[in-house]
Amino acid sequence: MNKFIFDVDGTLTPSRGIIDIHFKMFFNTFCLTNNVYLVTGSDKVKTVEQIGEDTYILCKRVYQCNGNDVWEKDVNIHTTNWTLPEFAEYFLNGCLYESRFNLRTGTHIEKRPGMVNFSVVGRGADAEQRQEYVVYDTSTNERNTIAKAFNTMFPDLEAKVGGETGIDISPKGFDKSQIIKDFDKEDTTWFFGDAIYDGGNDLPIANVVDHFRKVDDWKQTMEYLQIFQEQGIAE
Repeated sequence: MNKFIFDVDGTLTPSRGIIDIHFKMFFNTFCLTNNVYLVTGSDKVKTVEQIGEDTYILCKRVYQCNGNDVWEKDVNIHTTNWTLPEFAEYFLNGCLYESRFNLRTGTHIEKRPGMVNFSVVGRGADAEQRQEYVVYDTSTNERNTIAKAFNTMFPDLEAKVGGETGIDISPKGFDKSQIIKDFDKEDTTWFFGDAIYDGGNDLPIANVVDHFRKVDDWKQTMEYLQIFQEQGIAE
């Protein structure tokens, strides 16, 4: 049985943005005729804001916080209890202090079930401010530099670049790949994500599913799904 797993930011929606209405209509229909699962670094509130409650409940299961907070419609199946070690938090605050990107918008260390999200620009950034940081990060490779330094300093934890401005941090093995244990060996799993690259938070699950497709945005996701329908891979 084919089962389709999707990242959200950059895959179904613009990063931290709202799903396109035309794609939403297409995707809702896709969910009605196929087995659809979501796995994202965000929490439930943010995901519902992005895709809407109607789309959320059409999915078989949603793995929030990289699979550390699991939901089936309005039922919480599992939540991982883990807190960031104090010294690791000191390290991140030091990175925040040392960054040459001067804009700060607040909530730079956001604690979620089983993980934290670190952002130099902050979770309070609007679209324009986020884009400023994207340009800066592209030229300086700051997030990858911070993630590599963190992983060297804390070998039992793992930092991976996620979304446009953040870094996802969790204990090793608490990444998106952990959800594969919920799928049967007889299932054929397909994953769609934008951060399938060295250090990206979609790479761990891409490495354990049967098939994956790296996408640049929701438009490319839609193109793949339409092709799958034409080929009979999806209904």
